[in-house]
Amino acid sequence: MTTAQPLDVQPTPLALLLLGREADPRSERGVECPGDLPAPSDPDLVARARAAKAELGDRVFVLGHHYQRDEVIEFADVTGDSFKLARDAAARPDAEYIVFCGVHFMAESADILTGDSQQVILPDLAAGCSMADMATAEQVAECWDVLTEAGVAGVTVPVSYMNSSADIKAFTGKHGGTICTSSNAKRALDWAFEQGEKVLFLPDQHLGRNTAVREMGLSLDDCVVYNPHKPNGGLTADELRAARMILWRGHCSVHGRFSLDSVNEVRERVPGVNVLVHPECKHEVVAAADHVGSTEHIIKTLEAAPAGSKWAIGTELNLVRRLANRFASEDKEIVFLDRTVCFCSTMNRIDLPHLVWSLESLAAGKVVNRIQVDKETEAHAKLALERMLTLP
Repeated sequence: MTTAQPLDVQPTPLALLLLGREADPRSERGVECPGDLPAPSDPDLVARARAAKAELGDRVFVLGHHYQRDEVIEFADVTGDSFKLARDAAARPDAEYIVFCGVHFMAESADILTGDSQQVILPDLAAGCSMADMATAEQVAECWDVLTEAGVAGVTVPVSYMNSSADIKAFTGKHGGTICTSSNAKRALDWAFEQGEKVLFLPDQHLGRNTAVREMGLSLDDCVVYNPHKPNGGLTADELRAARMILWRGHCSVHGRFSLDSVNEVRERVPGVNVLVHPECKHEVVAAADHVGSTEHIIKTLEAAPAGSKWAIGTELNLVRRLANRFASEDKEIVFLDRTVCFCSTMNRIDLPHLVWSLESLAAGKVVNRIQVDKETEAHAKLALERMLTLP
C-alpha cells in the first residue's frame, strides 16, 4: 500500500480574498485583516477607545458615516455622508491622522482631498462597497471603446457618483466629466448636458435614472443600461446613438432590496404613513414614495416633520433605527420601509474592536490600514471632484 502524498494545491487569489488573507489594492471586496484585534466581548472596549483617542488628542480626527453602528458613531468627531465627511477631513489640516469609519471609496476620497502630511486610516480594509465594485477601471475603459466604435464617445460626458473607486473618479476626470452626490445629481447632469449630448452615468443606474426622469423631464426610453458582463454592454450601436442617458448596470445592495410591495405593505400596516426613500432605490419604489432625497435630506425632513407624524424610511437600517430613537420623544413614529432587516454588511465591518485596534496602534506610533491613492490617479480624480465643487 502506497502512502498518499500531499497535494500541492494553492488557493486562488479570489479564495484568499474571501478568506481575508491577501490584499488587492484595486478591489473593494476583501483584503488582509489584522490578527490582533481585541475581543468583541472585551468589556473594556469603550474605555480603551476613549483612552486611545484622548492620548492622540488633536492628532486624530474620527469621521463616522451615517450608516455606521452606534458603538462607532459614539467616537466620531463628525458624522455625515461620504462627501461631507471627506470635506470635513480636508478642513482639518492639522490632524495628522484621519480615521474614516466608512468604506473604502470614502477613505480614498478623503485621501484625495486632504494634505500630503495627513494619513487616512480605514479601521477594517475589508469594509468595501458592492456598488463601487460593480465598475472596474478595465470595464469602464472597455465601455468607452464601445462608445467610440458607436461614434458617440465624443458627445458623451461621464458623470460618476461619489460612491465609486478612485480609479473611476480618475477616468471621469480624464474624460471631461464630473462627480456627483445624491444631493447634487441634477446640477451635475444639467452641467453635463451643457457640455455634450449624452451622459455615461456610473456606477448606480437607479440614481441616474431617477434623477433624469423625475427631476429633468427625460423619459425612461431616453435611458439605456450598459451591462459590462455582456458583449458591447448588451446594446447595439443604434441604441447607444438614440440614448441620452447611458446607465451603468450597478446598484446599492441595500437600497436595491426595497420593492413596490414594501411600499404597499407599509401603507397597509401603518395608516397615514409618509414613505421617504433614498434615490438609490428602484424607479418604481421612488415613483410610489411620498418623498425622495439624500441621506442628509432624509434627516432634515424628519427634523422638520410635525409631532405625531408617521414615517417609513427606505435607507440603511442603522440610520433608520438611530433616527427612530432620536425622534421618539417628539412622538414621531419612524419605521423601516421593509420588514426584512437590512444593514449594509460591508459598512458594518467597522466595529468597535477594529476602531480600538486602529486608535491604539496609532497611539503606539504604528500606522495601520493606511489608504493611499497614487499621485496620477489622485490628480485626475481631484479634477473631477473640483468640477463638482464649481457646479452652479
